[in-house]
Amino acid sequence: MTIIIILHIVVCFALIIIVLLQAGKGAEIGAAFGGASQTIFGSAGAMGFLSKLTTVAAVVFMITSLLLTYSSTRRASTVIKERPAQTAPAESQKAPVQPQTPMPEPKR
Repeated sequence: MTIIIILHIVVCFALIIIVLLQAGKGAEIGAAFGGASQTIFGSAGAMGFLSKLTTVAAVVFMITSLLLTYSSTRRASTVIKERPAQTAPAESQKAPVQPQTPMPEPKR
């Protein structure tokens, strides 16, 4: 369970970084005005690599989310099921019932 939580947090941060590294749709216009079109991954290879990496990270994120949801609901239902039922005390442990005497009427 702890491993899934750690993996989920790491994938969350990785997904944020991967999405922020991707160039927006208007990035080609910025290159026309003197910006460099070459990147670390090459001019055409960056979008393919980052898109695939985003897809993998998103799939892992969804799987860990589903696993964490399933494990939390399963744990909550088992706690409720394991709760012992309250039983009435045995007849021998009960105090004997005293007969009630009627109260005298007040004098006028």
